[in-house]
Formats: sequence, C-alpha cells, structure tokens
Amino acid sequence: MGLPRDHEYDVSLQVADHGEIRLLRGDITHYPSDAIVNAANSELLPGGGVCGAIHRAGGPLIADECSRIRSERGRLAAGKAVATTAGDLPAKYVIHAVGPVWQGGDQGEAEVLASCYRESVRIADDLKLHSIAFPAISTGIFGYPLEQAAWVAIPTLVDSLRSAKQIVLIVVVLFDKASLDAFAKAALAQHQPDSGTPYNVVIGTNSA
Repeated sequence: MGLPRDHEYDVSLQVADHGEIRLLRGDITHYPSDAIVNAANSELLPGGGVCGAIHRAGGPLIADECSRIRSERGRLAAGKAVATTAGDLPAKYVIHAVGPVWQGGDQGEAEVLASCYRESVRIADDLKLHSIAFPAISTGIFGYPLEQAAWVAIPTLVDSLRSAKQIVLIVVVLFDKASLDAFAKAALAQHQPDSGTPYNVVIGTNSA
C-alpha cells in the first residue's frame, strides 16, 4: 500500500475491539479532543514550536497551573507527563509530556520517548477521557529524527490503546506533510497482515 503523492491524506489504524489511531496533518491547537498533549520542557515553561503555540492558544491559565505544579514538584523528568487545564483550547485537559533531547540515539532516547506516549495515554485514561491528540514529540528543537521518532511512536500508541479502558481514539496531528509521511510510512511498514498485527490500515484522501 503506497501513500498519495499529490493529495492531502490521513491514515486510520483500526485496532480491533479497542479503537482507532488517526494520523493527519493540521494545527493541534485547533483540533477538538478530550486531551491535547504538549511537547513540554522540564520547567513546564512556554517555549517555542508546538509548546509555545499551545500556551498562546490556551491562554494564561495553562501557564499559571504549570507554575503551581513547578513550585510543588520541581522539574518534570524526561519521559514523564502531567495534566493541567486546557484553558481556551478545544479540549478538557492539556497533558504536558517531556520528551528526550536527541543525543545520538544511544542514551536511552527511544525508551524515554515511548514513556512520553505511554504516560500521556495512561493519564488521559485515568481521567476517564475518550480521546487524546499528540504532536510528534521531541522532533522539533529537541532534535529527535522524524523517522526514528515515528517508529517509536506507532507501536507504543498501538500497545497503549490496547491497554486503555476509556480511550478509544488517539490522534497524531502532524505539522507538515513530511511529518505525516514519516508517521504513515512507519505505520505501513509495521503493518504485516499475515503476522497477527493488531491493526488494519485505511488511507483516506481528498483533493485539498
């Protein structure tokens, strides 16, 4: 199964008896979901990239709650996550996950990145939410190579969805087509219909 080259598309990973993982291109601050995940820094401060965009769109309530959490708990370790209000965002919560800074790939980055996805889904599930939207964590200023990040994210999200009791929809909202292509290719490459792979892949296209 190939990817469309000249059209917008999205990808649905349909996980039998558990729900769906959807890959699409867009602006995560506009995506309606019970929880939106922020690619946060350890200080939980507004930063650049998706972190800055989420804080700007959500308004000061998010930063205020992050400040309170920072005062109570100190820095948030890489691989960990914490929930706050979503402020003005179209969500109930923002889950702030601290991804790894890429250091060449031999410093445990993959496990830390996987932990970000697992912890975020676990928190959303504990909050009895039904949907959660992710960016491509750590692929911006933290420098994690896009293709390698996708190969960590896809199986981790499939396993997390299968383990969840409340979450039925996980969406990965990618900023540009290169990011969407990388995640879609990882999903297709890991989909082996004859080997008991726990999801089916459906590609939807439009002419936009």
